[in-house]
Amino acid sequence: MKDFNGKTAVITGGASGIGGAMAELFLEKGMNVVLGDIEQGALDATVAALGADRCLGVVTDVSKAQDVQALADAALQRFGGIHIACNNAGVFAGGVLWEESIADFEWQMNVNVWGVIHGIRTFVPIMAKQGDDSHIVNTASMAAVTAMPYSGIYHMTKHAVLGLSESLYHELSIHSPNVKVSVLCPEAINTGIANSARNRPAELSGAGKDEQTAESEMVVGALAATTAAGLGPDVMARRVFDAINEERFYILSDDGWREAAHIRCDDIRAGRNPTLSAAVIMG
Repeated sequence: MKDFNGKTAVITGGASGIGGAMAELFLEKGMNVVLGDIEQGALDATVAALGADRCLGVVTDVSKAQDVQALADAALQRFGGIHIACNNAGVFAGGVLWEESIADFEWQMNVNVWGVIHGIRTFVPIMAKQGDDSHIVNTASMAAVTAMPYSGIYHMTKHAVLGLSESLYHELSIHSPNVKVSVLCPEAINTGIANSARNRPAELSGAGKDEQTAESEMVVGALAATTAAGLGPDVMARRVFDAINEERFYILSDDGWREAAHIRCDDIRAGRNPTLSAAVIMG
């Protein structure tokens, strides 16, 4: 995709972090942006900061197909088309896998996987019918190409996003070559993902559903510290823009996580047991 001026981007998880940075950059490139986010206050503040003339905010729970459809409908009504769709919303909870609750699994699956599924099922038909050059960006993580202890659910969901996106790439190449796809795999980025529980729904919270253990507190604390010292979200926004411009599928990091991904590939090639990568543990 080369022509961005006057086109429209829809971004879930758009009120802050990587989503907010993408919105800012797309606006700089002359695009309209439609932000979906579950946090009304943050959404309103972001739209106000970016300017409401070419920016629209829609409260969206990506775990609900009807909310994602309403987001798309609002974009079409306001701007007449959708040319970039960033399925970016994500959450995190950690702990020992056999001690985590069904609610822990459901919450992360609902947002991290079903949010992307709903985005694909909603935005791809619109883009295919338009016939214009368009692009889907699915946010996974370097957790999609690695596996570490105490964050197994998150790794599982991000592996799912990667596999789903790779299959989507092939299917679009066959059926709708005007629609391209990229998968974003960020490393440690300075976002609020360590504080995901602020948006955890009531029905998946409470006694027996999100109780803290030593391991869950440790991994969330480590995530908070790592992301606080991480790259700015604007770095990811630039990577996304460049990948769309170059029609490049994989958007990967170049730090210790990339080395951990290489070690994992070597483990698979050699058929050896998984290596716990010091490159990631040590940052």
